[in-house]
Amino acid sequence: MDQRIINLFDEYTHKPLTRDVFLKRLVQITGTMAAAMTILPLLEFNYAKAAEAPLDPGLKEEEVTWPGDNVTMKGYLVRPEEDRKRGGVVVIHENRGLTPHIRDVTRRAAKAGYIALGVDALSVFGGTPANEDEGRTLIGKLDKVQNLNNYLKGLAYLRSRPDSNGKTGCVGFCWGGSMANQLAVNDPQLNAAVAFYGGQPDAADVSKIKARVQLHYASLDERINAGIPAYEAALKAAGVNYQLFMYEGMQHAFHNDTSAARYNAEAAKLAWNRTLELFKETLG
Repeated sequence: MDQRIINLFDEYTHKPLTRDVFLKRLVQITGTMAAAMTILPLLEFNYAKAAEAPLDPGLKEEEVTWPGDNVTMKGYLVRPEEDRKRGGVVVIHENRGLTPHIRDVTRRAAKAGYIALGVDALSVFGGTPANEDEGRTLIGKLDKVQNLNNYLKGLAYLRSRPDSNGKTGCVGFCWGGSMANQLAVNDPQLNAAVAFYGGQPDAADVSKIKARVQLHYASLDERINAGIPAYEAALKAAGVNYQLFMYEGMQHAFHNDTSAARYNAEAAKLAWNRTLELFKETLG
C-alpha cells in the first residue's frame, strides 16, 4: 500500500483529523472515491475476530472495578482457573479505549499464566464508547495526572489481590505504549514495562525507572521513532536494564491483528514472544 496512505491514516488516528478531512485527503491520493472506499476496510480496525474469540479452557474472566482518582475505574480481568499466586499484568489500550482487540490481548496474557487486567482509561467518561472517533476524542480529554494515578491504582489493585504474588508488569500499545513508559517512571514497584511503538518519557525522568524495560518499534513509524535516540541515551546513562527491538519494514500498530494494512503476523508473534519471555523472567 502507498506509504502516503498509511501516513495519512496515522495522522487521522493520532492528530486526529476529522473523518471528512481524512476521506477528502484519501481521495486525493487514490484518485477516486471508489478507490478510497476499497482501501478503507484495509485501514480501519475490524474487531469481529477479536470479539468472537472464545475464552480458552482453563481461564476465568470478569468485569472488575477499583477506586481510582475520584472515579470508579472499570476493567476486564482474566486469569487462569488454577488457584495459586501469580504475577499480574496491566494491558494498556490504544487511543480508542478498551476495544475488543485489547480484551483479546488481555486474554492472551492470562493464557500465558498471569492475572491480566485490561484497564478502561475512559472509565472517567462512563467507559469506552462503541464509536472509535468518539473514543479518540475522549482520550484527548483525559486529565494526564488523574489518568496516570488511575493506572497506578490499577497496578496497586493487582498487587492487593489474594491471588497475586505481588509482582506486576505492564504492556501497552501506541497510546498505551506511552503509558507503559510513564508507569515505568512513576511506579518504583513495577517489575517490567513493555511498550509497543509508544511515545517516550522525558529524558530527565528516566533515572527513576526501577523496572526492566522492553521497547518494540516499527522502522516505518517515523513519528514515534524520532524520540528513540534521546530515550535510549537516557536509559544507558541511568543504567536501566532495557531491550530495544526495531522491526524492519513494519508499520505502526504491526501487532494489531484487526488492522489488515499494518498487521504483520511474523513480527507480531516475535514481539509477543519476547514480551512473554520478559514477564517469565520478572513476574514469576
